[in-house]
Amino acid sequence: MRYVGSESLAPGVEYREFALTGSHGPVYGHLLTVDLREPRAEVGLVYPGTVGARAAVSALADAGGAVGAVNGDFFNISETQHPGVAATGAPVGPAVADGRWLKAAVPDGQRFGPPGPPGTGTRDVIGVGTDRTARIGSLTLRGTVHTKDGALPLRGFNQYAVAENGIGAFTPVWGAASRVRATCGSDADRAAPCTSDTYEVTVTRGRVAKTAAVPGGGPIAADSVVLVGREAGAGALRALRVGDPVTVDSRPQSTSRVPFAFAVGGFPIVRDDEPLDGLDSAAAAVRTAAGIGDGGRRLYLLALDGDVDYRPGLTVAELADTMLDLGADDAFNLDGGGSTTLVTREAGSGRSTVRNHPSGGAERPVANGIGVFAGPRPQL
Repeated sequence: MRYVGSESLAPGVEYREFALTGSHGPVYGHLLTVDLREPRAEVGLVYPGTVGARAAVSALADAGGAVGAVNGDFFNISETQHPGVAATGAPVGPAVADGRWLKAAVPDGQRFGPPGPPGTGTRDVIGVGTDRTARIGSLTLRGTVHTKDGALPLRGFNQYAVAENGIGAFTPVWGAASRVRATCGSDADRAAPCTSDTYEVTVTRGRVAKTAAVPGGGPIAADSVVLVGREAGAGALRALRVGDPVTVDSRPQSTSRVPFAFAVGGFPIVRDDEPLDGLDSAAAAVRTAAGIGDGGRRLYLLALDGDVDYRPGLTVAELADTMLDLGADDAFNLDGGGSTTLVTREAGSGRSTVRNHPSGGAERPVANGIGVFAGPRPQL
């Protein structure tokens, strides 16, 4: 690896460019390094303000005043298998912003993007804890719908896919995206047909306000939560009547004892200074990754360049080796291809500059990203 140039963006935040040769040809890369021991350096999730929406990384960075950012999780980008069903733009995995849990993970078979190595799944996240230490972990939904007739398990929280026979909850942060997609596919096959056995219940201020046979769309009121059921979950919701008391309890169960201040989905590729077994070593692509070094006190955010001369990119196995070479002890693969974007902003400038060449020729709107801030993270 050969470093081509570097510059300081803010205290504790450095931007570098590098070149190397991969198995498929020359590679050019862009890197943000964040020293989390520097109190003025902050890292957080950037997203469009709702889960079911997309925006360019530069727009997400500018809206939050970030000095740098990369794209984040894989997301529900298309619905070619389900004619007439709109893609939601929602991310695959869990998401936490400013300590607020935004969403849970879809079933493993419903993921977009390549599968991770054995032993990984859609609940995996990388993030920074409330102790300002970066870590890889997982977040699992634990939730219940409490009704006058008893408790029902909650199998989805602001997800574009609810588990088979389950009930999913959608809160105002979901946004205006249609909830029909939540009842399509199966736990094992994203392309499986949409079920016709559905039911939707809107709960307002703790009481059933309305019901519908088919999931709807549009913004959800601040005092409301919408429950979407499929198969057995739909059957359970049909027992509810307008006026019935209903409360929804949902929370993330974390593998970390320290709560995440921010977290984003993807899949691990390096743990404890070793590449994971089963990483793909054949298919190369333009990629984005995040890495952790110095006992969780240093964060590396990498985006490969998609210029035609470098577009072949790296395999996942090569990406893991690259993150190790950079100094990461743990590393995480994020969305790549046309989504791969890294931006920076000079001090005093109101607009970010896209540092890499997106492989599609222009920035792709994405579900979320990792933002780097010179000071406290602005609250969305």
